[in-house]
Order: sequence, then C-alpha cells, then structure tokens
Amino acid sequence: MAPWAWSHPAYQECKIMGCRILVVEDEVFVATEIEYVVEELGHHAVGIAADKTTALRLAPFADVAFVDLNLLDGPTGPEIGRMLAEQHGLTVLFMTANPGLLGNGVPGTIGVLPKPVGEDQLKQAVEYTVARRQAQSARPPRGLKIFN
Repeated sequence: MAPWAWSHPAYQECKIMGCRILVVEDEVFVATEIEYVVEELGHHAVGIAADKTTALRLAPFADVAFVDLNLLDGPTGPEIGRMLAEQHGLTVLFMTANPGLLGNGVPGTIGVLPKPVGEDQLKQAVEYTVARRQAQSARPPRGLKIFN
C-alpha cells in the first residue's frame, strides 16, 4: 500500500467498520460461501464477479478481493488480480485449485491459497487478508503461499 493510503478514508473505514470485500469467482456455491464467511466476520461483501468486466466495475467499492484464476471469460484471474491491486489499490489474495499457474506471484498481490478451502481456513484467510490491508501482523492460514 502506498504511504499516502494510511490516511485515505477507505483505509480508515476498513479499520473501523470492517472491510468491503469483492469475491471474484465464477462458481456460485463457492462465491456465496465466501460471501457468507465475510459477512459472518463483520465485513461487507460488495458483490460477486464472475468475469473481468464485473470485477473492474465493482473494484471502486472494495478494499479487498479474493480472486480465482479461471473465470467465465477464461484464465483472466491473474490479470484481474494485478489490475485490482495496482490500479485500484485493493489488497488481493488468490484462491484457486491451480496455484502453480501463478509461479512466483503477481505484482501487487499478497499470495495464493489452494482450493478446496475449509470454513476455518477460509475464515483465517479473510482475517489474514484484512489484517494485511490494515498493516497489522497476522498469522497466515495453513497452505497460503505468500508472494514476495
């Protein structure tokens, strides 16, 4: 996060009221489970994006994004994650059954969590990503590969 962002209203709102989280996932059952956990933990799910166009349209309303790699419009996840992080300032965590496709990472994103993900691991991933957004220390969930 850029140094100026610490005083940005969106950052302060995330810290006080919970983060606004975008779910970029084309499998509706997986996406709704992520939304449920996000809300259960006191955050706000801003929507589900099953493709690049929808993800970029919802980006201004989010602080954090969980991004799958293969979506309705193809393997656009890595590009979406990079754009959400670099152009929109979101904290991005990839969640995919194909983590090897990301190699050593995507610029601006924090890491990748292999699917399938259990509910406890998903809760830990949400809390870890939110803590990273808030520049707090947190323990990553089991299996998370953190990018440099």
